[in-house]
Amino acid sequence: MKIIPAYLNLLDSQREAAFAALAGLSDEQIWQRPAPKEWSIGEIINHNVLLIASFLPLVQWTWNSLGWYGRLRRRKPYATEIEDVYRRQSFPMWVGFLWTPRHNPRQPIPLAQLKAETRELHAKIRAFYTGKDEDLLGNLYLYDPIFGFINLIVTLRIGIYHDQLHFDDIFKLAKTLTADDRP
Repeated sequence: MKIIPAYLNLLDSQREAAFAALAGLSDEQIWQRPAPKEWSIGEIINHNVLLIASFLPLVQWTWNSLGWYGRLRRRKPYATEIEDVYRRQSFPMWVGFLWTPRHNPRQPIPLAQLKAETRELHAKIRAFYTGKDEDLLGNLYLYDPIFGFINLIVTLRIGIYHDQLHFDDIFKLAKTLTADDRP
């Protein structure tokens, strides 16, 4: 069974579920911080985009520059799954500062623009992965100081886990804005 199409569909479906949870919220509410020093919904969305966008060029470079290595190893077994490390108590959540949102309550942008940026990035990810030989993707590796050596399939899965971690935050924040608070 091919795992990449399933992962790409999961990437899209969890994004659209998070966006659906924002229905009826105003742009002002999207940028409302739940507490001092906590990110707003808009900041969370922008953080997700920045993190994934920072890894996509590295994934593309690995494919373009080291594809020969993947072809040599294509018959070797490889992982397609990894546990959701973001749910570990020991995961260093403090590293999120490396992808501090560019947009914030002082420099907001419309929710429609945040959605468009996210969808555009996810379309680039889909375009990159679609049609690629999974045996090659599974045998090309990146090094991450937190995750260690991870192949390009597992890299995609980690990105999906990361998005979901923050989409869960979005669901919670959206619920705190009661029907009375909605425009």
